[in-house]
Amino acid sequence: MCPGQLKIFSPKKLSTRSKIKFPVILLFGPTGVGKTDLIFSLFKDSFEIINADSMQVYQGLDIGSAKPSPSFRSLIPHHLFDIRTPDCQFNAGDFVTLADKHVKETASRGNIPVISGGTAFYFRNYLFGLPESPRVNAEVRKDLQRDLHQKGLALLYEELKRTDPLRAGQINSRDSYRILRALEVFRSTGISLSSYTVPAAVRSDIQPLVIGLQRDRKELYTRINKRVDIMFRDGLVEEVKHLIAEGYSQADPGMRGIGYKEFFLQRRTGELTRTGVSALIKQNSRRYAKRQMTFFKKMPGVLWFHPDERKKIKEVVERFLIHT
Repeated sequence: MCPGQLKIFSPKKLSTRSKIKFPVILLFGPTGVGKTDLIFSLFKDSFEIINADSMQVYQGLDIGSAKPSPSFRSLIPHHLFDIRTPDCQFNAGDFVTLADKHVKETASRGNIPVISGGTAFYFRNYLFGLPESPRVNAEVRKDLQRDLHQKGLALLYEELKRTDPLRAGQINSRDSYRILRALEVFRSTGISLSSYTVPAAVRSDIQPLVIGLQRDRKELYTRINKRVDIMFRDGLVEEVKHLIAEGYSQADPGMRGIGYKEFFLQRRTGELTRTGVSALIKQNSRRYAKRQMTFFKKMPGVLWFHPDERKKIKEVVERFLIHT
């Protein structure tokens, strides 16, 4: 079953009746940019890390998701790692709900929460709040599941293109979860999911410091390629074999991420070789990094740094904490 080196902060007393703006640091950047090294360098004392990577929430997806090691996570409190099995869906709504919980708990301990990762929608929804969530009919959901098995995902995606072309253009044609969700809304309400209001102002209950990390594209791509090589050296093939032996397949949400789906794609084409899978992971990772930066660059109020500008980043964080 699926469930659901700075030390300046002086905690305020928390109560359920107080109108506290919780101080929170948002640290993001594309895959391979160097977030983990920066965290280890600057955020060891009086900080707690809240994971905002959609693949690192899954148990067993360690190497392919570039999850920080257990020994690293033992040095700094980490949250929202290994909280789902790969067959369970985890969406932005789940993330915001759980991140809010950990932000408040971290603040109650006198520490500063640092939300760190690369899943852009998690940051967008956390910073601005979730859009209106229309209620859907349970019978509609059952009908869609039946249609999925009888007609296939391709026909449902064509239906979405007719009923909500804007949302269809934002979704991969193989993303069954988001396709079904959008069709649930339209079939239940007659209103397209894309027409629901997305908040445009930062939430009133947080005091955020938003830090973005960036590198020159050539430098970033070199790091990504090297990291994939290290993944294979560290046992990515064995990790995927173990997950498949445990019964997980390409239909499971956790196995659809970069670093895992490529094994299934290559097997379907009859070209399942270590070299071929590695090259595909590198290519998909570079493309994903480009999409991440395109999204992140549209977010307002971001202070951008190269990860090596640690002195500047430290000064910005210190100023932020002084005024919380």
